[in-house]
Amino acid sequence: MAFCSNCGAALAEGARFCAQCGKEPGSALPVDPGYTPGSVAGGLSRNVAGLLCYVAGLITGVVFLILEPYNHDPFIRFHAFQSIFFSVAVLVLGIVLGFIPVIWPLLYAVVCLAALVIWVLLIVQAAQNKKWKLPVIGDLAEKQAE
Repeated sequence: MAFCSNCGAALAEGARFCAQCGKEPGSALPVDPGYTPGSVAGGLSRNVAGLLCYVAGLITGVVFLILEPYNHDPFIRFHAFQSIFFSVAVLVLGIVLGFIPVIWPLLYAVVCLAALVIWVLLIVQAAQNKKWKLPVIGDLAEKQAE
């Protein structure tokens, strides 16, 4: 049995397009019988691995890009890159705001609250097996994940 290399859905014998995502499957990936669509060979499901990319931001993003079974899945790679880029953006914004002494405490608190809300939304969307793209950062992550 073969599965789509884009979304992991089972492919009908000789299918030119995936019935699930509608894309050409590229090279259909033969897998072992214990494989279920939507999961990765490492034991974690795609959505759990995707949400774990955000747990410690930059660190877990890099970890999932290095770990062998997960670094081949486009969904997990997208969330890992988006986690890395989002963490770096929040860090840089915090440093830049540190140079504005007059309004820094209030503005810093607002930015931290916004970052926390976005971070939770990213985790929830990944847990629901969705690719929620942030403006600019999401496009960069999608390009890197391909």
